[in-house]
Amino acid sequence: MGDGDVGEEIPEEVRDALGSSRRPEDDPALGIAVGPHAGDPPRHRLVTIGDSLTHGFQSGAIFNTGLSYPAIIAQELGWYDQFRHPSYDGYGGLPINIEYVVRELESRYGDSVGVLEAVPAAVAVRSLMAKIEDWWERDAEDPNRFGTINHNLAVYGWDLFDARTRTAESCRGDIEAPTDALLKQVVQNANERAALRVLAPGPGGQEKRTLVGSATELGRDGGIETLVVMLGANNALGTVTSLKVAWSQDEGYHDPDLKRDYTVWRPEHFREDLAAVAAEVREIDARHVIWSTVPHVTIAPIARGVGDKLAPGSRYFAHYARPWVTAFDARRHSHITGDDARAIDTAIDLYNDAITEMVRDERGAGRDWLLLDLCGLLDRLASRRYIEDPAARPNWWKPYPLPSALRALSPEPDSRFFASGPDGRTAGGLFSLDGVHPTTVAYGLMAQETIRIMERAGVAFHDRAGREREQPVMVDFEELIGLDSLLSDTPRSLSPNMATIERLDRGYGFLRRMLLGGP
Repeated sequence: MGDGDVGEEIPEEVRDALGSSRRPEDDPALGIAVGPHAGDPPRHRLVTIGDSLTHGFQSGAIFNTGLSYPAIIAQELGWYDQFRHPSYDGYGGLPINIEYVVRELESRYGDSVGVLEAVPAAVAVRSLMAKIEDWWERDAEDPNRFGTINHNLAVYGWDLFDARTRTAESCRGDIEAPTDALLKQVVQNANERAALRVLAPGPGGQEKRTLVGSATELGRDGGIETLVVMLGANNALGTVTSLKVAWSQDEGYHDPDLKRDYTVWRPEHFREDLAAVAAEVREIDARHVIWSTVPHVTIAPIARGVGDKLAPGSRYFAHYARPWVTAFDARRHSHITGDDARAIDTAIDLYNDAITEMVRDERGAGRDWLLLDLCGLLDRLASRRYIEDPAARPNWWKPYPLPSALRALSPEPDSRFFASGPDGRTAGGLFSLDGVHPTTVAYGLMAQETIRIMERAGVAFHDRAGREREQPVMVDFEELIGLDSLLSDTPRSLSPNMATIERLDRGYGFLRRMLLGGP
């Protein structure tokens, strides 16, 4: 069962469900009507609780928070100027922006690094990382941007438990005094530093407020029109960032230190944490609450299927390794197996069943909770799993229709690992350079699907002049393409410099540090 060697440890509930394929939900209301809401919109039109997908993480860093999917929605609402979100200006963001590093190399060495330039390039990367480290550990400005609670309440790497337990006080206490490591120039406590910019309470604020607690305070301050909760991916993402399967155990999955060793939560542990978050969300004064399902993390191209499928018509490859591995050898290369991937996806399906049933129950009780099936969206965009293999498609599968502006690009953006050369982009376009997080246009797709649900719930959208817009409201993907630097100004040296990403991963444990906020 791959590097994790956990074949005999698969939870019985997961083992019993292996082989099934969850059908996505097309109806966000799940067939249950809830009475309409009267009166003016509450004071806070959009609030989001989440992890990296909501934070706006891209290419290994939190940086372009103004292009996160919540910010795109706020723009379409005509409420962007009021939408408070943290900022991470300086050296490409936290912890390491791969695109920033690649462009720095490109500015020095052109489209490729020659043999004689390999050593100077490596030195240049180390020097750049030392500058990044010093900036964020010593020189970055005070994290308090607005002096009050943000509307985008999301921190990369956080799971369900973190969202209701970690605070500005606990994050500040976890930040250690900076040290200058000779070989590993990585920002210490990057995750906590990023979190402080989200949770910073401002003068006289509450240091003990959590992400969910912050949303609760906004609800008390005039109410929330739409609250979006997108949590749970980090309860399984470690399987593909570390290429290791380690199921959560009864002892330690709530311990901040011990739970770092777990890469996928048993469904019963997930349900316990989901119920605890839901109990707190239920007390928030929010008119509409949209809950997202958890994407199948094995579709993310950071774990690339190698070899043949397990069998004709299977969704799974025999092994999953790093996308830069060209001649895979199971004895030498870190990997998980197709059986591992199937167990991980089955666990996620059980997570999503729990989320769906929770929303169904709350609608039955008269609350306007709705379902965003993000898992289904990603499945419909899965190039190598379904689009390139019609035999693997379940009977419910249908391709996701990309907006015309994206279809007009050549090549059309897809879910493969991003690749480019002297002639521009050659593959990918929906995942950024870390192989896990969306590009700007893919964040636009997430925003568009959320907007459709908000419209169905009766939310009004306005233009910049305050006039109500006709429905359906459509995200301006032409504009997003121009703002998406990977599509509009593609690095020409990316594929030749893929070795740089590999060295960061091998030398620094880069992917797990970068994506999950690990030590």
